[in-house]
Amino acid sequence: MKKLYGTVVPIITPFTNEDKIDVESLENLTEYIIGGGLQCLYPCGTTGEMLLLNLDERKLVVETVLKKTAGRIPVFAQVGAMTLRDTVELAVHAVSAGADGIGVVTPSYFKLSDDGLVDYYTAVAASVPEDFPVYLYAIPQNAVNDINLSVAERIAASCKNVVGIKYSRPDITRIQEFMTINQGKFSVLVGPDHLFHAVCAIGGDGTVSGNAMILREHYESLWRAIQSDNNKVSAKIQRRTNVLNQILCRKNNISAYKAVLCNEGIIRTPRMRAPMESLSESEAAMLVAELKKMHYKEVLL
Repeated sequence: MKKLYGTVVPIITPFTNEDKIDVESLENLTEYIIGGGLQCLYPCGTTGEMLLLNLDERKLVVETVLKKTAGRIPVFAQVGAMTLRDTVELAVHAVSAGADGIGVVTPSYFKLSDDGLVDYYTAVAASVPEDFPVYLYAIPQNAVNDINLSVAERIAASCKNVVGIKYSRPDITRIQEFMTINQGKFSVLVGPDHLFHAVCAIGGDGTVSGNAMILREHYESLWRAIQSDNNKVSAKIQRRTNVLNQILCRKNNISAYKAVLCNEGIIRTPRMRAPMESLSESEAAMLVAELKKMHYKEVLL
């Protein structure tokens, strides 16, 4: 079964001024990311404001990205939702739409036991073909529920199509623990992309990075350096991306991505889905000016 590696891009969801999915901008952004040499697209993740989209909108986003990608790089749809029923519906849709796999964020807001999490993921994995790749996704700082080693081991043991995890808490110890699952064959992707180089150095497979939409050149170069075992170069690029990422994440990173992409003409509006807040015009101008001052398009070695 297909597994993810390198830089997986959790693509933003562009909106029109009428608060509809901006299909044309989404197509432009998909092409822009593929042209940057990045390894995978991940629509409807946290960066895609997924819990603020209805099911039809989420299906439209996934279908649009898949059609524009046309098999050039993998597309894994994030299908986790507020209910098991909705999650299963989105998982089944991802299969029928032609996605290469799915990511499934933990249920949010309500705290679940370990057994509850195992039951949830077992049900989702059973709703798709047994050879269709499924990634667990934990972001406990947002979703309340976490995934520990025991839970991940139990799910992987009973669900052969659960091939890995995206873990978004910067806990190196737990990240390394996940790497022991299935005799070391369990795929581990890190959410905090300041750990990209470090996690790959200890056996991880890559990062899921929204910042990569803005810093395509850096993430493409960083992945090439990691693949070449050029630790000196990869460490240097990692340090520079960390500085640039801090600028992007100073307020709301998703609104920052949209502001920069709109300034570059990739998407038409920087609109966020309410109640999420867009940057003001002055905030967006200051952000773009600061990034330009840092020559953010240049990989400086």
